[in-house]
Amino acid sequence: MTTDGFTTCLWFDGQAEEAAHHYVSIFKNSSIGKIARYPEGALQAAGSVMTVEFTANGHRFLGLNGGPQFKFTEATSFMIFCENQEEIDYYWSRLTENGGEPGPCGWLKDRFGVSWQVVPDRLSDMISDPDPAKASRVTQAFMAMGKFDIATLEKAYAGE
Repeated sequence: MTTDGFTTCLWFDGQAEEAAHHYVSIFKNSSIGKIARYPEGALQAAGSVMTVEFTANGHRFLGLNGGPQFKFTEATSFMIFCENQEEIDYYWSRLTENGGEPGPCGWLKDRFGVSWQVVPDRLSDMISDPDPAKASRVTQAFMAMGKFDIATLEKAYAGE
């Protein structure tokens, strides 16, 4: 096995290249790589995109146009840890635009059906605080949210 880590393969129904360009437009440290096309006699139309390699936020992906057999579910999601509200607002807006769906507790689906969690980077520390009252207040606050509001979470953590 190579030492370059893992590549995540995302199965699309004809939207792999569009999705790759979308993700590359959102995240820093991103680029499009090799694009392979279906040959004559394949399961998809000759010349259509079979796979597209891309990097988003430094993570390697392979978009595969495999057909309609498989769909994305919330059982797999990508977490984006954000330093501030501006980052949360940016990623939430960009990933829900043009048909994405906001969900509860920082979760959303983008227009391709891929699930994301847009999370304050401090949330893990707050909900695992040794003071159970602090952790409980933060948990109750975020369970009532769609997009996370850091100021509200900080107030709950402080007991305000």
